[in-house]
Amino acid sequence: MLKKAVILVSGGLDSATVLAIAKSQGYECYALSFDYGQRHDSELEAASRLAKIYDVQEHKIIELGMGEFGGSALTDDEINVPTEKATGIPVTYVPARNTVFLSIALGWAEVLSAWDIFIGVNAVDYSGYPDCRQEFINAFENLANLATKAGVEEGGFKIHTPLINLSKAQIIQKGEALNVDYSETVSCYQANTKGEACGECESCRLRQQGFEKAKVQDPTRYQH
Repeated sequence: MLKKAVILVSGGLDSATVLAIAKSQGYECYALSFDYGQRHDSELEAASRLAKIYDVQEHKIIELGMGEFGGSALTDDEINVPTEKATGIPVTYVPARNTVFLSIALGWAEVLSAWDIFIGVNAVDYSGYPDCRQEFINAFENLANLATKAGVEEGGFKIHTPLINLSKAQIIQKGEALNVDYSETVSCYQANTKGEACGECESCRLRQQGFEKAKVQDPTRYQH
C-alpha cells in the first residue's frame, strides 16, 4: 500500500514544488487548500489545476472566515499590499494562518490515517513570517502528537518541510528537476482574476529573483 500524505497546496510556486516532491517520494497525495478570505480566487484555481496535474487522490478546498478578522493586507481591502520591502513582520502576515491550516490538515490526516503532512514553508527567501520557522514546525508536530488519538495510539505524525532551508533559486531548481510547470502557479499577493501577477509585491520580487538566480526563464504572466 502507498503511504498517504496530506499536502497543503496554495497554488503558489512553493506548494507546487512540495506536491511534486511528495509524489516523487511515492506518497498517495491528498491536497488541501483554503479559501480564507484572500484577495483573489486565482491562486485557488491554480491549486485545482495542480491537483489535476499531479492526479491527487482527493482535493479539498476548505472555506475559512479569516477575512472576517482582517488584520492583514491579504484579507483586508482597507490595508494596501506594500510594494516596498518591509522591516520586521510585514502587513501581509495573516494572523495564525499556518497554525490554523496545519490544524485542519491534521484533522483530515487523522481521519485518513495519513501520518505525513507536507507544507511549503521556507525560512531563507521569505517575508519574515514567524509561522514559517523550524521552531514553529517542531512545536506543532509535538502538539499534533500530544493532542490526537492517532498521536497517542498509532505512532504519530510527521510534518515535512522539504523547502525550509532552501533559497528560492534552489526551490526552483529542485522543481525543474521534477518537471514542475511553474506557469501553472500563482504567487502574487494581488494577482488579478486572470492570475496575472503585479510584479511589484514582496512575493513577486522573491519569485523574480529566484528565477533569475536559478538561471531559469520566468514563466510568470504579469499584468504589465
